[in-house]
Amino acid sequence: MDQISFGTDGWRATLDTFTDRRVRIVGQAVADTLAAAGTDRPVIVGYDARPTSEGFAESLAEVLTGNGFDVLLPERDCPTPLVAHAIVERDAAGALMLTASHNPPEYNGVKFIPDDGAPALPEVTERIVENLRDPDLAAAGTDDEGTVERVDLVTPHADHARGLVGGDLSGLTVAYDAMHGSGRGVTDALLESAGADVVRLRCERDPEFGGGAPEPAAENLEALVDQVTEGDADLGIANDGDADRLAVVTPERGYLDENLFFAATYDHLLDDDSGPAIRTVSTTFLIDRIAEAHGEEVFETAVGFKWVAQAMGEHDALMGGEESGGFSVRGHVREKDGVLMALLAAVATNEEAYDDRVDRLVDEHGRIVADKVSVDCPDSEKARVIDDLSDHIPDEVAGQEVANVVTVDGFKLLLEDGSWLLVRPSGTEPKMRVYAESSSEKRTKAILADGRDLVAPLV
Repeated sequence: MDQISFGTDGWRATLDTFTDRRVRIVGQAVADTLAAAGTDRPVIVGYDARPTSEGFAESLAEVLTGNGFDVLLPERDCPTPLVAHAIVERDAAGALMLTASHNPPEYNGVKFIPDDGAPALPEVTERIVENLRDPDLAAAGTDDEGTVERVDLVTPHADHARGLVGGDLSGLTVAYDAMHGSGRGVTDALLESAGADVVRLRCERDPEFGGGAPEPAAENLEALVDQVTEGDADLGIANDGDADRLAVVTPERGYLDENLFFAATYDHLLDDDSGPAIRTVSTTFLIDRIAEAHGEEVFETAVGFKWVAQAMGEHDALMGGEESGGFSVRGHVREKDGVLMALLAAVATNEEAYDDRVDRLVDEHGRIVADKVSVDCPDSEKARVIDDLSDHIPDEVAGQEVANVVTVDGFKLLLEDGSWLLVRPSGTEPKMRVYAESSSEKRTKAILADGRDLVAPLV
């Protein structure tokens, strides 16, 4: 059990550690946690396109039914956001999702999603960890044993997405790259049902993800970029392995920086609606400038969509997101959703091309250049490094005075010229993250260099 570690988004590990027995231990812990809460509603168990995921899902179903819970399994591998939506749509007690998201095929993972469809907060995952134990299938073989039912999660989510986003995509051509993940046959089908012509890339199931990882980073999307910049597609969309995140490609810019996508999409929503935005501490201040121009507020959170989701609920936010490509909007479950956002991106494009909108926003609010680097740091040393950093905050960075220090997540140094430097521990890797934003590539690189020089001696 000491090998089971719940991080920022559940437990994820390579398959030599992520074993059937340990998955069943997690299932028992969730069953005990739900039973202690007094719920007897069904539990959804979803799974992604990895070859081991469906088998692990069936093991979880066996544990849950053996504890008296009815279980709903999807008809096929499916995106995490479809599972989150189904919790609320079907009034379920929660869900377990088998996915390692964007990690390579030798990984798998499991996370628990509570009954509101939003990511589990630490107090929930801590209770699950406290309950870790081998399964006790007291109800198995008795009248109290739960049932297993296969259900369609794709259609209800698609109906909800079209009802929320609306829009007629007739005449729009979208190139879609599923990266062999669970978005295939889901995101592309949703876009097509709204009237778009869809050009499909890597929409076949491949347990090896084409020999790489289903991570929609620029270096992994060369074919999609070529399809949009050299072909006749109006927009390119890619999803990660479980389709809770997306990447966007435009005809002029190619890969669209996630910060710019967030800013332009929030601006699009403000054309016909109102409300604050939620962004993480590592996400662009361009969001703040757009909000201020519309008389709206921005609320900053620690990195991790669970904190974005919590703040979205507290502030009735119009949109929430993070620079890693996870977003959600008002009227939807508070979980990042790369399927819904793909439809919203297409609708926004049909009204004003992202290249045109971004050009206009930059003219109005100034250019932003954001980047990040990593410094290797053992997990055991992260807390010490952050503590030590508090005694080494410089008076200036890259020639600009430090005007303020924000400690929402690590240390964010706000500089006199509006640029900033952020240092925080990674929640998923043995690294310290160093982020920077300014108005030019040269200045951002200089800030990052100073940030790296600040952190490296402390590791």
